[in-house]
Amino acid sequence: MNTNELTFLVVEDDDFQREVIVDILMRLGVQKVTEARTGTEALKIINEVNYSPIDIILCDLNMPEMDGMEFLRHIGNSHSTIATIIMSALDGALIESVKKMAGAYGTYLLGAIEKPVTPAHLEALFSKYKSQDSKSGKESQNGSKFSIGEILEGLTGGDFNPFFQPKLELATGRLIGAEALARWIHPQHGIIPPYAFIDLLEKSGNIDILTFIMLEQSTKACKLFHTNGHQISISVNLSLTSLADIKLADKITQIVKNFGVDPKYVTLEITETAAMTEIAPALENLARLRMKGFGLSIDDYGTGYSSMQQITRIAFTELKIDQSFVHEMTTSNVSKVLINSSIELAAKLQMKCTAEGVETKNDWEQLKSMNCDLGQGYFIAKPMHFDDFLKFCDQQSES
Repeated sequence: MNTNELTFLVVEDDDFQREVIVDILMRLGVQKVTEARTGTEALKIINEVNYSPIDIILCDLNMPEMDGMEFLRHIGNSHSTIATIIMSALDGALIESVKKMAGAYGTYLLGAIEKPVTPAHLEALFSKYKSQDSKSGKESQNGSKFSIGEILEGLTGGDFNPFFQPKLELATGRLIGAEALARWIHPQHGIIPPYAFIDLLEKSGNIDILTFIMLEQSTKACKLFHTNGHQISISVNLSLTSLADIKLADKITQIVKNFGVDPKYVTLEITETAAMTEIAPALENLARLRMKGFGLSIDDYGTGYSSMQQITRIAFTELKIDQSFVHEMTTSNVSKVLINSSIELAAKLQMKCTAEGVETKNDWEQLKSMNCDLGQGYFIAKPMHFDDFLKFCDQQSES
């Protein structure tokens, strides 16, 4: 969508700076701009029936009457389809904190820029804008429209399959493995991603059914990859809730050996969607799995319950950097520092470090320059069905 089709609202208490921003917008082809000096005035404009709907707000943080943080809270609570850009001369770390706060309130945040504002900064953020209709369509994917009964029926009916996303060595581009990601091949609705079933399976106590289906199919696939000359490893997600069963390690080991695969080619990614409450059996299982030769990966490091404490408890072989940090790497110095620290930590603990969410060549080059070991993401390839992944392996061998 062109900027000349959008309506902008500039919220800035300094008259001169507000005029400068409006002038920049006009030079970028914007035709409809409304101005406000305070958050209170801006909310009145947004709620005014006679005004055209606002598409994008440019908001200062340090304002009288109602500061930018309170204004962002109101926008997130009542006008979450309006895109917002934060402008501020405050410290970069503080701006990052406000960005996280805005996201938690549900604000549709395009990003934050430090003053002085430049046309290049604004153009980069405008390119991320999606209309209210397309955004609401995206939001409708949150949660699941399926019942637990329908999901269990799909599991027993053989409708769940692993899709494989390649993991490449950043220094050489060599294919070294793949993560097996659960997909529901629904007879009416096509390919259903994990958000529609993982949470319900965990809450209902049925996640183990999916875990063992994925483990069996992924190990079988791993054996076939090896038979076809591709000696790669497979990563399978393992929920913390499954680790309360003290026999889990033995069950996993038996499944893998039944398919004739050496456990060293299987990595179990610990997905921490909940706190580790059954600590003793979980640690026993994970220690036993490492003794058997399995790799252990701490998934989404730096988010949720993933922490340094977990690293001290468990003999992990891989640390996975969450994609949210990779996506913000070019715009957030904090994220870049955290990524660098994670890579250094992994190296000192003799763990491989994998970055998820590698979506651009710039992501690849930056992570490579930081000496990150492995990369995974859409820049390399999207998750694929077995047949397509096997073709990908063949292409990698030829290149």
